[in-house]
Amino acid sequence: MRIRATVVAVTGAVALSAFVVPAAQAAGGGAHRSVDTLKALHAAASGRSTFTGSTGGTGTPYALDARFTGVSVNNGKPIVAGTTGRVSVPVTFKVTHGAGVDVTAGDTELDVFIYRGSFDEPANLLGGDDYPACSNTSATVATCKGTIDILPDEDLENADATGWKAAGYIVDVNDVDLRGDDIDYSKIGFIENSALTTAKLQRLSKLTVNAAPEPVKKGKTLTVTGKLSRANWDSGTYAGYSTQPVKLQFRKKNSSTYTTVKTVKTSTTGSLKTTVKATVDGYFRYVFAGTSTTPAATAAGDFVDVK
Repeated sequence: MRIRATVVAVTGAVALSAFVVPAAQAAGGGAHRSVDTLKALHAAASGRSTFTGSTGGTGTPYALDARFTGVSVNNGKPIVAGTTGRVSVPVTFKVTHGAGVDVTAGDTELDVFIYRGSFDEPANLLGGDDYPACSNTSATVATCKGTIDILPDEDLENADATGWKAAGYIVDVNDVDLRGDDIDYSKIGFIENSALTTAKLQRLSKLTVNAAPEPVKKGKTLTVTGKLSRANWDSGTYAGYSTQPVKLQFRKKNSSTYTTVKTVKTSTTGSLKTTVKATVDGYFRYVFAGTSTTPAATAAGDFVDVK
């Protein structure tokens, strides 16, 4: 995510006076922004407050003749995040606009971000490190590409593993000097669209398996252990995923097909343990189907040599 100076909430009013953004920055770049800044951005995008400049001004921005269409976040797939690193997923959309609107102009800013909760009072918002890049495909349509960029250890909490929605805004300053003492805000165009599409965030899962003893005599008992864990965004660690059904599967040494042996539930700490009889050489693995908050996971097969 990046810091936006475009719109900020100031003492209950919305100030556009900080909008002045160099053209190079409008095309992309800038520092990573905080969730608080994103919340301020949403407050400005709500359009419920009177627009006033920090040094004075009159009027209210007019409704810009533009709308977002065909918004897609991560190609419709869930966004899966671990506890560290940076997760970046694509955002694509079109802007349909009047012939007098140019979303690629240097004094125009637009963005699409995702929010959790209500649009009026979102619990969290996530955006991209750079502004979307747009190109005009006709006099009234622009095609845009951007990203949603996430630092899990800074941006996420466990409650974020749920459904999200996308929203977008466009501000056209029309060369108005926002640093002036008497700003006519009625010359500035503004539009926002909420609930443009849906997105889902999930907590990355990990699954292990170990079959012992190795080697083992035919007909003897094998103990197959493992653990199912997932990202805990509150603590920044991976924690066991309790009481989840996990399939134990087996494939013979020269086969490419796994078959399910049994279903085992994880313990309160996410541990797995069961026993089977050793019959032939082959591979054991655990397979987790996933839940709405956690993606599927498959452990790498553990080979057992049966004597």
